[in-house]
Amino acid sequence: MSTAPFPYKLVATDLDGTLLRGDDTVSERTREALLAATAAGAAHIIVTGRAVPWTRHVLDDLGYKGIAVCGQGAQVYDAGAHRLLTSVTLDRKLAALALEKIEAEVGPLAIAASRDGVEGEVLFGPGYRVQEGLPALYLEDTAEVWSAPLNKLYIQHPELDEDALVQVARDTVGSLVGIVMAGPGVVEILPLGLSKATGLSLAARRLGVKAAETIAFGDMPNDIPMFGWAAHGVAMANAHPELKAVADEITTSNEEDGIALVLERLLGAA
Repeated sequence: MSTAPFPYKLVATDLDGTLLRGDDTVSERTREALLAATAAGAAHIIVTGRAVPWTRHVLDDLGYKGIAVCGQGAQVYDAGAHRLLTSVTLDRKLAALALEKIEAEVGPLAIAASRDGVEGEVLFGPGYRVQEGLPALYLEDTAEVWSAPLNKLYIQHPELDEDALVQVARDTVGSLVGIVMAGPGVVEILPLGLSKATGLSLAARRLGVKAAETIAFGDMPNDIPMFGWAAHGVAMANAHPELKAVADEITTSNEEDGIALVLERLLGAA
């Protein structure tokens, strides 16, 4: 039983590398800690870089019925009703121009794109390495990518790693579009100014919760804006060094119940 009041009204968790273990499951201990936090009066919001079509099955498996922030903040999604509450799209002409300018600096890129909507497909072209287990549609002709509204574009380089590619892209087109590293091999082009903090602030407003009442958990540089917005940012032990540098606290890894460890302490159960 809790011996102290839970100090936050909102628990925001990233998905991959944070809430999920490597096998895409959530441990029983972490589930119980989140249930205890919600029983103590806090809401739980999943905040993920994945667009809704890549998130929905995970949320359904978890029995998650609340609001989720998907697509790096582009989508606020009602998981219980299976519907989008808000959605921001990427200007395709601007994205095409950004892609052209980056390729002028580093040579040809492999690309993928996330189409807008609850059923929006992820399309990928030649050479793009899609994360195993995630549904995607192969396109021989990448010109088809631009034929319908998009939330974001993914880019990969045959030689540069994600950190180097992010740096070149930001230096080249950072005034046109947002550039973020969301995981190993995952570099994304987003609408300028969009971040997880954008979507989280919208979702929190719907719940009547303020930033000062929020604790956030994450593992990648795309979680930095969320940490900047929340009162307390907790990086996983497996987190990228850039996120650890701005975290208020570092917990154990996603494989070692890092979220549960912090919540149990705050609940007075540790």
